[in-house]
Amino acid sequence: MTDSSTATVTRLLAVAREGDADAMARVCELLYGELRAIAHTRLRGQQPLTLLDTTALVHESFLRLEKLGSVALADRCHFLGYAARVMRSVIVDTIRRKSAERRGGDCRHVTLDTELADSVAAGEDDVLRLAEAIEDLARIDARAAQVVEMRYFAGMADPEIAAALGVTERTVGRDWRKAKMLLYVALN
Repeated sequence: MTDSSTATVTRLLAVAREGDADAMARVCELLYGELRAIAHTRLRGQQPLTLLDTTALVHESFLRLEKLGSVALADRCHFLGYAARVMRSVIVDTIRRKSAERRGGDCRHVTLDTELADSVAAGEDDVLRLAEAIEDLARIDARAAQVVEMRYFAGMADPEIAAALGVTERTVGRDWRKAKMLLYVALN
């Protein structure tokens, strides 16, 4: 992305903070390719679990971003980090909804065959466990959780994360190592 496009995104985000919904739509339009790349990365290996495709994930995320109204996003990095968080939320909500439907929703649950219950894809549970582990990490160290979201979910590089969080690259590296260790312990 060129410096002029980055400046345009920053300017549009400032206008969006003042309540102009068209400005947020324009930001999404300018960054659509990057949003699709993030969505594609997030869905790789999970599409059978979520039944979402790249386009659906980007569009559902845009609708959620639009509903939120004026979110204080300073620049492209902040926007992409926040969009990654929204995408993670869409994926987790889709899996939870699918899981609730599979278990009968509000219907009374009667297990007739335990073999059938054991055959449910473990991948859905893994995604939900990761989401819960990141939420737990956020309670312990909010910045480390942000680093995970930006790096893992948005595919941002350490310099971009450092700029978005207003810290040094070394701090991002330390937060990433700490987050990996805490998530490993939580997931094992």
